[in-house]
Amino acid sequence: MRQAAQVALSILLFVPDRLGALLENVWTALVQIWANKIRSLLTVLGIIIAVTSIISVVSMVEGFGTYVTDFLRGLGTNMMVVYPEWIRGPRGEYLRPAEMTIDDIRAVDANADAVRRVSPVIFGGASVEFGRHQLNNVSFRATNEFFQPIRNFYADKGRFFGAIDVEAGTPVCVLGREVLRKLECDETVVGDYVHIDGQRFLVLGLLESKGSFMGDNQDEIIVIPWTTGLKMYPERREYLAFYVEAISEDKIAEAESQLTRILRQRHGLKAGDTNDFGIFKQDEILREFNNIRTIATSILAGIVSISLLVGGIGIMNVMLVSVTERTREIGLRKSVGAHRRDILLQFLTEAVVLSTVGGAIGIALGYAISSIASMHPKMPQVDVPLWSVGLALGFSASVGIFFGIIPAFKAAIIHPIDALRHE
Repeated sequence: MRQAAQVALSILLFVPDRLGALLENVWTALVQIWANKIRSLLTVLGIIIAVTSIISVVSMVEGFGTYVTDFLRGLGTNMMVVYPEWIRGPRGEYLRPAEMTIDDIRAVDANADAVRRVSPVIFGGASVEFGRHQLNNVSFRATNEFFQPIRNFYADKGRFFGAIDVEAGTPVCVLGREVLRKLECDETVVGDYVHIDGQRFLVLGLLESKGSFMGDNQDEIIVIPWTTGLKMYPERREYLAFYVEAISEDKIAEAESQLTRILRQRHGLKAGDTNDFGIFKQDEILREFNNIRTIATSILAGIVSISLLVGGIGIMNVMLVSVTERTREIGLRKSVGAHRRDILLQFLTEAVVLSTVGGAIGIALGYAISSIASMHPKMPQVDVPLWSVGLALGFSASVGIFFGIIPAFKAAIIHPIDALRHE
C-alpha cells in the first residue's frame, strides 16, 4: 500500500514537471519563430501551400459530390425503372423479343408488398409546336398521376393530370421549364394549347425546375397520360416500361426480388432462363458515385500531399542550420544539467510547432479560397469538412516530427565541451 502511494505521488510530481517543460519548449519555439519571421515564413511555405491545396481540393470535391448526391436523391433513391429487354443467345444474337403489358404492371402493383406505387411509362422524343415555334426530339414521357411522387417531380404552376385524365385518355400535358423557354412563351401558356407530334394538347401545368445534370437537361420534358400515349403510339402497347417506387430505400432489394419473381412467372421463364426485362435502380448510381467520390478525393488529396514532403525537407534544412547557429546555447544548457532528451525534445518541439503554424496558416487560406469559390453563381456550395482540417493538421505535425528528428538528434549528441568551444 505504501509503495503504491509512493508510485502515485511520483507520477503526480512527474506529470506537471514534464508538462511544464513541454510548454516551455513550445514558448521557446514561438519566440524563435518570431525572432526569425521571414526565414520561418519561407521555411513553412511548402507546408502552407500543401495544406491550402488539400483543404481547397477536398472541400471542392466534397461540395460537388454533395451537389450530385442531393440531385440524385431528388430524383428518388427508392425508384426503379423496369423495361422489356430482348433475350440474347450465347453469341449475343437476339432469340426472341421481350414483352411487357399493362397486365404485367398491374400484377406487380397488386402482388408486390414492398412496392408502394407503380407507373406505366412510354419513353420517347416528340416534336412540340406553339405559335410559330417548333421544337424537335423533346424528351417525352407518357405515364400516370404517380409520376410526381415517384420521380419527386411536381408541377409548381397549374396542376398535374389526375386519375380521371388517365382513365379517359384525355389529350392534356405538363411542360418542363426548358420547353417553355425554347418555345419563347411564359406561364400564360397554362390553359392554352400546344401540338405534340401534330396532335392538339391542353397545357394543364408547368413542372418545377430540376436543372441540368451531366449534360442532360431535366427540364426539357413533356409529360402526358400513358393512355393518351397509347392512342398516339398503339404499337407500344406490348412493350411498356414502368416506374416502381419501393416502400423505403432499405426495401429496394426486396421490391426487386418480388417484381422479378412476379414477372418471371407471368412470362413463363424457367430456372436458368435469362430475364426478358431489365431493372434500372436509382440507388445504384448514387452508390457508385459515392465510391467514385471517395476514391477521387483520396487520390487528389494524396497527390497534393506530395508537396508536404517539400515543406518537410525545408524544415529539416532550416533546423539543421538552427542547430549549428545555437551550438553554444546547447553547450551552456548541457553544462548546467540538461540531458540529451531535453535537448532532443526542445528542437523536436520547435520543428513540430513550426510545421503546425504553417498548417494553421494553410487551413485559414483554404477556408478563404473555398468561401470565395462558393460566391460564384455556378459553383455548388463549398463546405470545408472538419475531417480534412484534422487530417491537414495531423499531417503537418507528423511532417514536423519526421523531418525534425534528425536535427534534434544531432543537437542532442553534441558534446558540451565541443559546443562551448564552438565559435
